[in-house]
Amino acid sequence: MRKELDEALCKNYPEIFRDRNGDARTTAMVWGFECGDGWYNIINTMCEQIENYQQYLLRNGEEFSPVVATQVKEKYGILRFYYTGGDEYIEGIVDLTESLSATICETCGASGKLRDGGGWLITLCDEHAEERGY
Repeated sequence: MRKELDEALCKNYPEIFRDRNGDARTTAMVWGFECGDGWYNIINTMCEQIENYQQYLLRNGEEFSPVVATQVKEKYGILRFYYTGGDEYIEGIVDLTESLSATICETCGASGKLRDGGGWLITLCDEHAEERGY
């Protein structure tokens, strides 16, 4: 993911993307986001939903373990969001987002599908699949 998109997510969600000392990061995790720009919108929406839920819990005086991202990457053609904290509701948000990524081009964000290019899985729209020979 481009540096400016990485930085935007870290700026918008400093509680989710912070370092081990609890300080906000300017870029996510050690390696940044290890996926294409096309998944920016679903990652952003997922983080927004996580933050909204945690704010709801906070307003209602409920205790919770805050979500802190440890790694965000593509694996087997699908988005993987690794984190600490959260609960079953957060797990549902993450599972839904990861499943949704198999229908969104990792390159451009258009409608896509999971493709097998001889053992390497990737989610691409028809245009990017053709460009890459899938």
